Amino acid sequence: MALPPSGTTDEAFLREVDEEYRRAQMLSIWQRYGKLIIGAVVLALAAFAGFLFWQHQTASAAGQRGEQYDSALREIEQNQLDKAGPDLAKLSAKGGDGFAAMSAIVEGNLALQKKDAKGAVAKFAAVATNSAYPKTFRDYALLRQTVAEYDSLKPEVVVSRLQGLAKPDSAWFGSAGELVATAQIKLGKRAEAGKLLQQIAQGGENVPETTRQRAVQLASVLGIDVLGQSKEKQAQ
Repeated sequence: MALPPSGTTDEAFLREVDEEYRRAQMLSIWQRYGKLIIGAVVLALAAFAGFLFWQHQTASAAGQRGEQYDSALREIEQNQLDKAGPDLAKLSAKGGDGFAAMSAIVEGNLALQKKDAKGAVAKFAAVATNSAYPKTFRDYALLRQTVAEYDSLKPEVVVSRLQGLAKPDSAWFGSAGELVATAQIKLGKRAEAGKLLQQIAQGGENVPETTRQRAVQLASVLGIDVLGQSKEKQAQ
């Protein structure tokens, strides 16, 4: 090995040797794995580009489904059910998103209008039991399913099925709570039904006015003065 140039320190010489050694290592690594590194970078860029394309296509497809769903609703408003039916069927068959779920639910509602309760229940149940759909749609479908077959269900089945929705923090509290309270009355659980009806009557804007009024009337049949209790609570 050559001696260090005159005037350089041992430290500077060692640093120069170390840098030369690193360059030699890097060159060796590049010669061995350069093509693999380039390939990995290309694949990563291709994957990222694919993700961006998929994201764009997903957004575009969602926009198209939204337009198709709105079009089907307009056809229903215009009583063009022969056109709306096939359009809704195409959307619901795709599955997985809110438009598919609501399309199936609307199909169920149309079946009820035709007095096809069995067909309606099948549509609602298909959404309620499909975990691919968002929970909000599954809950609504379960509620509609229960309404469609309420007369044929045992009261305990209604309570078991809807008790998770019959809570003040549920989006479907008013409707689900009313069905559960009615079922509890049939089971002789008047105290539980009265408590639930009181919560519905005092549910405020989260519960439709007509539902609150029915809760007051039903509670009065049980001898519960919901409005009086509400005034006492406010006075306190």
